[in-house]
Amino acid sequence: MNQPTNPTPNDRRHHDGQTPIVDVHLGTDDIDKALRMDVEVGLLATPKELPPKWFYDERGSELFDEITRLDEYYPTEAEREILVEHAARIITTTDAETIIELGSGTSDKTKALLDAAWANTTMHRFVPFDVSEEFLRASVDELADRYPGLVVHGVVGDFDHHLPYLPTGDRQLLMLLGGTIGNYQPAERRVLLSTIVGRQRTGDHVLLGVDLVKDVDRLERAYDDAAGVTAAFNKNVLNVVNHRLDADFDLDGFEHVARFDREQEWIEMLLRSTVDQQVRVEALELDVSFAAGELMRTEVSAKFRRERFEAELQALGLEPMLWLTDLAGDFAVSVSRVR
Repeated sequence: MNQPTNPTPNDRRHHDGQTPIVDVHLGTDDIDKALRMDVEVGLLATPKELPPKWFYDERGSELFDEITRLDEYYPTEAEREILVEHAARIITTTDAETIIELGSGTSDKTKALLDAAWANTTMHRFVPFDVSEEFLRASVDELADRYPGLVVHGVVGDFDHHLPYLPTGDRQLLMLLGGTIGNYQPAERRVLLSTIVGRQRTGDHVLLGVDLVKDVDRLERAYDDAAGVTAAFNKNVLNVVNHRLDADFDLDGFEHVARFDREQEWIEMLLRSTVDQQVRVEALELDVSFAAGELMRTEVSAKFRRERFEAELQALGLEPMLWLTDLAGDFAVSVSRVR
C-alpha cells in the first residue's frame, strides 16, 4: 500500500503534475470469490436473494446510466441539485482537508463539491473509492487533469471490507452519495455506519445522500419505468451469473417486480419466475429449482424520514449538522459531525 501524502494547504502548488496514487486492495480473484459465495448463499436461502452489487458489469453500468436520465427516476438529478446549490455551505461547514467518496464511479455529482472545495485553500486531497479498478483509474486521471495540484488518491476496494485502508491523518469529509446507504437493511446499515464512525476522528464529517418517503405510486414508477430499462437492469444480474459462473438462467423465464413495503418503508426489486424451472450453476455444481410465481429479491432501497434517520445517526456517535433537500423535497443530503 502506498503511504498517503499529506501536503499542507500552502504546499499544493508543489504537487502540480503529480501522478495520481491508486491503491488496489481488491483483485479479480477476490471479486470472483465474493460472487461465488454470494450466489451460492443467496440461491440456497429461503426466500432466494442476490445482492445488488452484481448488477454492475459493463452492460449493467450502461443500463443504470440510462436509468438516471429517465423521467420517472428523480434521485440523481435531485441530489445533483442539492450539491450544486449548497456546495459552498457544505465545504464551509466541514472545512475538510481531505474528501473521501465511497462508491465514487465517475464522481460526476461530486465535482460540484470539489469545485467549491478547490476554492477553499484547506482542501488538498480527494480519495475516490470504488470496486472497479479500470473505472477508478480512468476517473482518477480525469480528476487530476481537472484539478491541477490536487492530490488524487484512488482506492480500489469493497467498502464492506476495505475501509481501514483509506488514508488518514487530517480533517476529513467522507461521502456516500446516490442513496446507496438505503441499499443496506437496518442491521447491515448500522454495521457500515459504525465502521465509518470508528475510522473517523472527532470533528470529521460524514455526508450521506438519502431518498425520502413519498407518494407510493411515484416511488414504484421510479423503479419500474414505462420503457423497461429498470427491468432490463434487474435481469442483468442473471446475465452476470450466467457469464461469470457458467449458469443457464433463461431471462425470458423471469419478470421484473418493484414494490413498496409500507412497513419497512423501502422499495424491493425482485425477479418473479414465470414458470416452474430448474437452473444449473456449473461453476458451483449447483442445481436450483424455481416454482412458477416464486420471487427472488435483488435489491432493497430504503426511503427515509428525517427524524428517524437523524436519531439513527445520533445513536452511532454522529451529530447532525445539515439537512439539505432539493426544491421538491424528494431527496436529502445529510451532513453529520463525528463526536
